[in-house]
Amino acid sequence: MKKMEAECCDTVHIHEELVHKVEGHIPDEEVLKDLADFFKVFADTTRIRILCVLFQTEMCVCDLAQVLGMTQSAISHQLRLLKQMKLVKNRREGKTVFYSLADSHIQTIMNQGMEHISE
Repeated sequence: MKKMEAECCDTVHIHEELVHKVEGHIPDEEVLKDLADFFKVFADTTRIRILCVLFQTEMCVCDLAQVLGMTQSAISHQLRLLKQMKLVKNRREGKTVFYSLADSHIQTIMNQGMEHISE
């Protein structure tokens, strides 16, 4: 992959009108931190694989481990992170806990990401 460098202006000239136009529209630092943390969850291929499986159907940890060729402990660890970030939810049926996507936004985010990298 070729290294790309950002180009910079040859002179310093502040476009005051543009600067003032956007200044009030930048979210608070705490909101930006939460958003960055949200996107960090998508930076792990195991978590992405789990989400891809859950697009199809809800599954228990045992089934996820089988499908992904991983240990239940590893799957459980990733599900805990996904649940903390409200990307997955779970329900108990007797002794079995089933996981599913928290809502349709998750699939939309993944689909848009896939579309972007496919361009």
